[in-house]
Amino acid sequence: MPTLIEGPLQGQSVVCLPILRMLPDWFGMEAGIQNYEREIGGLPTFLAMMDGQPVGFLSLKQHSPWSMEVFVMGVNPLFHRCGIGKSLMQAAEAYAREQAVEYLQVKTLGPSRPDEGYAATRAFYAAVGFRPLEEFKQIWDANNPCLIMVKRL
Repeated sequence: MPTLIEGPLQGQSVVCLPILRMLPDWFGMEAGIQNYEREIGGLPTFLAMMDGQPVGFLSLKQHSPWSMEVFVMGVNPLFHRCGIGKSLMQAAEAYAREQAVEYLQVKTLGPSRPDEGYAATRAFYAAVGFRPLEEFKQIWDANNPCLIMVKRL
């Protein structure tokens, strides 16, 4: 099935929330989901569509004129490893370049806390060109070390 990437769009929380809820291994804390829901509404968001239905999304947050963050990304688990994440990332990178952004960053669970799902997440980001910059235990908490990965555009 072909995937169509739409965006950047604003106000997509209602579309993205069901996808987040399909991913409890990554987005299992209700407070976190509610924060994503609030933030996504005001962020440029890309939707991956199949047969008119959203199957994935990626929202960007700009931190400076030179950097944006992949604030949140999710793909319906039925479509993992089908190229949807890569297509979303390509669209987001093209948009960031149009905005003269030089760097993308993403925060994910660091490798000092072993987790099979997040190991796959880090492998995905590495495969699309992100490199680990540094792991911080102060950003989230000591039990959830935050790895910042960056990509020069």
